[in-house]
Amino acid sequence: MLTQAFEVLDERFTKLAMGNVHLEKLGTGCRWAEGPAYFPAGRYLVWSDIPNDRILRWDETDGFVSVFRQPCNNTNGHTVDLEGRLVSAEHRGRCISRTEHDGSRKVLVDRIDGKRFNSPNDVVVKSDGTVWFTDPSYGIDSDYEGDAAPSEIGASHVYRFDPATGAVTAVATDFVKPNGLAFNVDESELYICDTGATHVKDGPRHIRRFNVGAGGALSGGEVFATCTAGLFDGFRFDVKGNLWTSAGDGVHCYAPDGTLIGKVRVPEVVANVCFGGIKRNRLFICGTTSLYAVYLNTAGALRPVAAG
Repeated sequence: MLTQAFEVLDERFTKLAMGNVHLEKLGTGCRWAEGPAYFPAGRYLVWSDIPNDRILRWDETDGFVSVFRQPCNNTNGHTVDLEGRLVSAEHRGRCISRTEHDGSRKVLVDRIDGKRFNSPNDVVVKSDGTVWFTDPSYGIDSDYEGDAAPSEIGASHVYRFDPATGAVTAVATDFVKPNGLAFNVDESELYICDTGATHVKDGPRHIRRFNVGAGGALSGGEVFATCTAGLFDGFRFDVKGNLWTSAGDGVHCYAPDGTLIGKVRVPEVVANVCFGGIKRNRLFICGTTSLYAVYLNTAGALRPVAAG
């Protein structure tokens, strides 16, 4: 029997929700929790508390929460690269950085055509090692999540960075405020959220879907889903191609055909999610002040193995 944690909107969701499973609160005390990333080798998860300028760490082996890094340049989104290193989108640093195996911080990219980025927001690493990230202005709009500053670029774009060559390219330039992003299961498509409604009356509050071509070129860009409660933000795919996204009333689950099939109810506005745990069947959820988790009858999609 499903608990109150789950809201079924389509019969397909009943196969993804687990009976007698409750939403669990793992940690609290944040001002704006964001950017969860799970490290299977260490069985721990890190996430950002942006206004408090710290990265927190939750240990799966004993449930202990500690400060991973403070200050941290008001990091927002995080991901794990091909070598198991932490890759972070920094608001105050206005860059994409990487934590090396020895613990040192390395700036991967911080500008394009000599102009500093606004405040990188979310980041993913593709199976070929390229780093894709969004760059809205939230971290420079005020001093709350970064340092208030004018935009040097004058717009908010989506970028692709190739660590092998150092090349950085704007791959999508028709967004108001690009936010969360994720590749689908086989990386043939890239999904990108636009939260432009925060800055433009009746602005976008949707996720768009792009086809990924040779060399990282994007095409298409049709709207995949529009948020029905607040705004989307960060999201991830499961192995079955369902998209699990943050929203104002919890986590919304969309089937591959774009149908909203169910929700995980969370008592706070949700900013981001990621899959983790030994079997990748645990969805970690960053609510406003807290880190939550719930077990599902599906698993997070794995990054494909690059050809060659």
